[in-house]
Amino acid sequence: MKALGVHLPRWAGWLVFAALLGLLPVLADSRFALSLLSQAGIACILCLSYWLLMGQGGMLSFGHAVYSGAGAFMAIYTLRWVEAGAELSVALIPVLGGLAAALLALPFGWLATRHSPTVFAMVTLGLGELAWATALMFPDVFGGESGLSADRSAGPALAGLSWGPPVQMYGLIAAYTWVSALAIYGFTRSPPGRLLNAVRDNPERVAFMGHDPRRVRLLAFGVAAFFAGVAGGLSALLLEIVTTEVLSSQRSAAVLVFTYLGGVAYFLGPLLGGLLMVGGQVLLSAWTPGWLLYLGLIFLAMVIASPGGVAAWLLAAPRHPQAPLLGRCGCVAAAAMALAGLGSLIEMAYQLRLADTLGPELLFLGLTLNSHYASHWLGAGALSLMGSAVWWWTRRMTKVRA
Repeated sequence: MKALGVHLPRWAGWLVFAALLGLLPVLADSRFALSLLSQAGIACILCLSYWLLMGQGGMLSFGHAVYSGAGAFMAIYTLRWVEAGAELSVALIPVLGGLAAALLALPFGWLATRHSPTVFAMVTLGLGELAWATALMFPDVFGGESGLSADRSAGPALAGLSWGPPVQMYGLIAAYTWVSALAIYGFTRSPPGRLLNAVRDNPERVAFMGHDPRRVRLLAFGVAAFFAGVAGGLSALLLEIVTTEVLSSQRSAAVLVFTYLGGVAYFLGPLLGGLLMVGGQVLLSAWTPGWLLYLGLIFLAMVIASPGGVAAWLLAAPRHPQAPLLGRCGCVAAAAMALAGLGSLIEMAYQLRLADTLGPELLFLGLTLNSHYASHWLGAGALSLMGSAVWWWTRRMTKVRA
């Protein structure tokens, strides 16, 4: 709030966050919208856990999906146990998923945190691939391609809540999202969290002060794994199925990309990253077959134009008052023009490949494009180049930075 120029106490910001989580279901007019909101809450927890590692501790992990996957498998097995008659509230299952992930993080973290940042990244990549390969080798345990399923409404009701209806499941996820965000924020403001920042910036000085940098990193590794396991447990309850894909390197890469896109220098960044993850993987994939290409281009553009992520760009105005509002709006308009032209080229390229089946015409941004017309290709290319040139000139003249 302070970065936006609004001076409110911290507790007021958390109340606003809680109120927002409570009001969102009112705006959801379908089960699909509630499902999107629930997935967004889970993605926010997952990105926050990764932000704790990379943003606060400087630990670039390529195997973070192992811990969310461990939490998911623990949750689905516990849910099956509840189906068999065990007396356990379904609302507590994500906590068990977090504990299972933290337990797995002890040996993995002990091995990874012994090394320098570069070797740490490679070790986490190897551990992630090892976990995924192990899951594929034992389909009887991990379900193979069909996965493991269970019914979340089979457990005992809590205060009349069976967790079967989507709105009840969203309420549970929203509560976990708020508590997890508050807990992670509190950890970053605690003495271990401050030590983690110091280890990231200067581990030699921390060791000289009498603290073991490796123990600090291992503690943060375990805390991050716990919340990743909570996110995995919530995902298992929401989808009621878990497959080996939750352990894949693609899932780890997605967490890394969207956390970075949101911004690793701000607490707001991973929350935005979680929203972008759902928007990219659910909405964008339903809109175009080239959604992975779009994500790659967006990530590349963000690294070049705004290395601090979306959060840094949104919060740049108070830090750069010399950048006028008109200049920032001009940058947005020019970027939109360039993206519209580039998107037209990408969509026509996909349509050209499928022209024999779907025909050469497509509808994009309200316009009918024909992949067989050279004029449409030239117009889209010119629009993209013009938008890029205007964006570069406007950004240079108005000193808009992120």
